[in-house]
Amino acid sequence: MLEEPEYIPKAKGKKKRNWKKISFMITGGLLLVLAVMLFFANAYINKSLPQIEGTISLPELDNEVTVLTDDHGIPHIKASNDRDLYIAQGYLQAQNRMFQMELSRRQASGTLSEVVGEAVIDQDKYFRTLGLRRAAEKSYEIYSEDGKEVLQWFADGVNAYMEEATASNRLPIEFLLMGSEPAPWTPIDSLTIGKFMAFDLGGHWERQAFNYYALNNLEEEKALELFPYYPENKPTIIGKEEIDIASSFENAVIPHAFNGSNNWVVSGEKTETGFPLLADDPHLGLATPSIWLQMQLETDDMNVSGVIFAGVPGIILGHNDQIAWGVTNTGPDVQQLYIEERNPNNKDEFLFEDDWEEATVIDEPIHVKGGETIEYQVVETRHGPVVSEFAGDSGKDTVLSLRWTALDATTELEAILEINRAKNWEEFEKGLEKFLVPAQNFVFASKDGTIAYKANGRIPIYPDGEDALLPLPGWEAEREWNGFIPYDKLPKLINPEKGFIATANNKVVDEDYPYHISNVWAQPYRYERIAEVLGGENDLNVEDMQALQMDTTNLQAREFVPLFSEQLQDVELGEEERLALDLLEEWDFKDDVGYAQPLIFHHWMDGIEDILYSDQIPESVMELFGARGQTTDEILRKAIRGESSLWIEENGGIETVLQVSLENTIENLVESYGQELTAWEWGDYHKVQFDHPLSAVHPVLAYFFNNEDPMPVGGSAVTPMAAAYNSDTGEVDHGASWRFAIDTSDMRTGYHIVGPGQDGHFKSEWYHNQMEDWVKGNYHITKLDEEEGEVLRFLPKK
Repeated sequence: MLEEPEYIPKAKGKKKRNWKKISFMITGGLLLVLAVMLFFANAYINKSLPQIEGTISLPELDNEVTVLTDDHGIPHIKASNDRDLYIAQGYLQAQNRMFQMELSRRQASGTLSEVVGEAVIDQDKYFRTLGLRRAAEKSYEIYSEDGKEVLQWFADGVNAYMEEATASNRLPIEFLLMGSEPAPWTPIDSLTIGKFMAFDLGGHWERQAFNYYALNNLEEEKALELFPYYPENKPTIIGKEEIDIASSFENAVIPHAFNGSNNWVVSGEKTETGFPLLADDPHLGLATPSIWLQMQLETDDMNVSGVIFAGVPGIILGHNDQIAWGVTNTGPDVQQLYIEERNPNNKDEFLFEDDWEEATVIDEPIHVKGGETIEYQVVETRHGPVVSEFAGDSGKDTVLSLRWTALDATTELEAILEINRAKNWEEFEKGLEKFLVPAQNFVFASKDGTIAYKANGRIPIYPDGEDALLPLPGWEAEREWNGFIPYDKLPKLINPEKGFIATANNKVVDEDYPYHISNVWAQPYRYERIAEVLGGENDLNVEDMQALQMDTTNLQAREFVPLFSEQLQDVELGEEERLALDLLEEWDFKDDVGYAQPLIFHHWMDGIEDILYSDQIPESVMELFGARGQTTDEILRKAIRGESSLWIEENGGIETVLQVSLENTIENLVESYGQELTAWEWGDYHKVQFDHPLSAVHPVLAYFFNNEDPMPVGGSAVTPMAAAYNSDTGEVDHGASWRFAIDTSDMRTGYHIVGPGQDGHFKSEWYHNQMEDWVKGNYHITKLDEEEGEVLRFLPKK
């Protein structure tokens, strides 16, 4: 029997149908509003995309400038004179990287709080204390009129873009998100960014602070074991009162210990073409946008191509039609902490040679977005700023000040402008005399067949008996620096018999060199591998240079895995630990993405350090223990040789340290990657993303600004393919920020990778287009005489 259908009054049914219709209309309306909002948001965002074709009126110019943008987003700027060239370069840098330039000058100047708020007050205090901007102002005063003109022309170009973009409401979207607009650009801004790069690469005051802490808080023998080592028989390039270190530097901004590089040059006697080869890959922070901007600059008497920091004119690394050059960080001791004794009756006076000297007190008010202005003061002694109490006046009678070459007046841009035009080694070396900070290992190759090397920069001469390992008494004149190593005495090498020169932040000179350079060098593994390849091969070509830059051979593992295995051969291990050891013994010692062995080895080495140090060195002080890898390596070598090491002995001996750390490593890895060891892969942990600075603010911003998923990548901090990482997350955050190779038989053609891309605008086709190239080693070609691409014309005022 059929049930009688439920009765629904007509009126009620009509109401339901009307409500559905209304709901549909409301939903449709909201979607339409959303679509319109997205349309206008998209239109707004697209307005700030760089213009690469057509014409732009630039009244500041004397003559027309053409800009050809090639298929990889590289601008080739052609001007009839220097003035027009640098105005155009400033404009183009601004339309590609204005937000990056803004953040860079604010970070270096200590003014981020003005746009970010209270979260970065301590960071601003630190950079105000260092005084990078004050140093830039001092530097500007000693620049030549020609140098000042270039800086002003560049600033004029930047300001021309900013004025147009502000007036037409097409500044990059990041300014809207930050709720700010950029102030006019000045020559001091460019020089301040240059000083920041000196900070990023500058020296080792933090290791002096750590050594001081160790001597005051550990047994003397144990403390001395932690002092820097450079292993014997490893290659060189050329043959008064205790201070609370932990709290004093709690908020210090410490550069990444891995900031270094690889470079090398090969004589034509060892190459396929008979002409020199050059390769360079500076290792810096990996982020979006890239720290580098690739450009070509051409006038009637100059044609130079390469990379430059956004916000700075010229080309700092690259080649012209006659020469090519590259750098790595020398890492000399150019930063010295001085212990200063303060007058207990006058906090602004400090002892020197039995007299109280008045320090300079500098007002540095910090304006805070959404907050009150902080009346902050910096105290500078004869040596430099007091850095041990930058977060506030501790009231102590003993403090630490910093003497640092980069805080002097220096002239790096003058050097860049000269080497851009150099045609041979003599002209290039003459230009380098003005490149003072940071001290760099320059390698050089020219079309005439010359290869050369110079450890260039202002390197202090220490008093007899001092070796820059500890803070020095600031009240004794005999502890002052004795000037700087004379320019003609700096380490140099030209056309060596072995047919190549390579540097990888390793030790520069042997013990016969009469001057002190540094106590802290990079572990020698990258250099050893580079020298192994270059020394054993002939008929080398530019593809071989690219392959070597992507080489993942781990010589640290090649050294230590057999030693560890021998130490543990009679030790009872669990099944998984024994399998892990077997896998390591079968390894070809390449840190490749698909291998399990790099995952095991690098975590094992981290586990060893954790056992040795974590119980006795506070985490805040560990941050000052820079370049500790070489110290750990030497402690392990000593113990394996049977020599005494308190750090090893107090943890049960070398067998116990190795066994326990291996067990801890495997337990942690099993928890993260499962029981099947053979299925583990280095690339499951070791990944790169190139984070944008705003991506950490909110996941929505991360979605737009980090528009690629993290990519598995090979290499590590000890392989020629440099890819240092955060050990907590595996995120690769430091490495080859630019890769470059050239065969000088064809000076028109350079091979480049700029990870993750050329542009700073997230909707540009060149934003992240080189991210996969960076991972896989796919180089693009840039030519001095490029003829294909989009053409933009800058027109002067009629």
